[in-house]
Amino acid sequence: MNNSFVQAVRLVSAREIQARIRSKAFVVSALILIGMVVASIVVSGIVSKATADDTTPVAVVDGVSLPTTSGLDVTTSASVDDAERLVTKGDVDAAIVPSDDPLGYEVVGLDEAPSEVVSALSVTPRIELLDPDALPGGLVYLIAIAFGVVYFASAVTFGQSIAQSVVEEKSTRVVEILMSAIPARALLAGKVLGNSIMAFAQIVAVAVAAIVTLAVTGQDNMFAMLGPSILWFIGFFAIGFVLLASLFAAAAVLVSRQEDVGSVTTPVMMLVMIPYFLIIVAYDNPTILGIMSYVPFSAPIGMPMRIFLGTAEWWEPILSLVIVAASVVAVVVIGARVYENALLRTGSRVKLSEALRG
Repeated sequence: MNNSFVQAVRLVSAREIQARIRSKAFVVSALILIGMVVASIVVSGIVSKATADDTTPVAVVDGVSLPTTSGLDVTTSASVDDAERLVTKGDVDAAIVPSDDPLGYEVVGLDEAPSEVVSALSVTPRIELLDPDALPGGLVYLIAIAFGVVYFASAVTFGQSIAQSVVEEKSTRVVEILMSAIPARALLAGKVLGNSIMAFAQIVAVAVAAIVTLAVTGQDNMFAMLGPSILWFIGFFAIGFVLLASLFAAAAVLVSRQEDVGSVTTPVMMLVMIPYFLIIVAYDNPTILGIMSYVPFSAPIGMPMRIFLGTAEWWEPILSLVIVAASVVAVVVIGARVYENALLRTGSRVKLSEALRG
């Protein structure tokens, strides 16, 4: 690889990066994505704390023995009168006082039977959990949505940007001027590299925002569980997006009008949308997640999700990453051939078979 080719790639990638940074739409969409992730983490923390603190305040007369205090916020009272006074004032929902009842106590309410207290005091049978370490379904679903949204939004935003840039240069004949000074492969490499860098930067920004929010909100357990998954997600996306970027560029170069971009990029969009829908619908299906984690287009979200669930062996992410990298090499080679052969062909849509033959 000669110095002129490398220099050309640098110039094109720098131009792509500057164009993205100067785009208000890009900045706004990035901030919205980060805001959504931060908001979801904050809401999740509030809900989790509210659930953990969901106890019923009761006054218990000193000397009363209860079968359990789970779900109860107990205030000890010196006498029955003191306990009933707390109920009357509204400081507690009920009072548990001594009684001649076989249980040894009775529950005193204000104007209705305190059902929550009665339920908390009810004797429950011994419970055995076959999978005590299983994560809550709601939490798993939320994480699946987060991975899916970040992957989909970033891939589509930058992929469509590449496609529109390619067609714009063809339609205005700017590409003819560029080709006189820059090889077609260098132009493609610069576009892919520049947009990949910006997509990677956005993913890192989202990840940092998520980690900082988890730390600030005191969700240490969630931070420990999500940390490895986030790091693997960043790594998979950094490599996997190069594959998608090459496909978007190769698809867009087949047409010369902006109104035709949607039709040629639809197949590529489907490769992004299908994993997005699958990760949401089948987030708890080990078979589908297992398949997704080895398919290059879905591995960036399938494998991190399995790592979060603890169902992936230590070697599986490495093998999956190798498969994605090998796929990137193959797609880049084919995409470069299509791009080079179709770049200067304006007018009617170029058939893929013709672009491959040259």
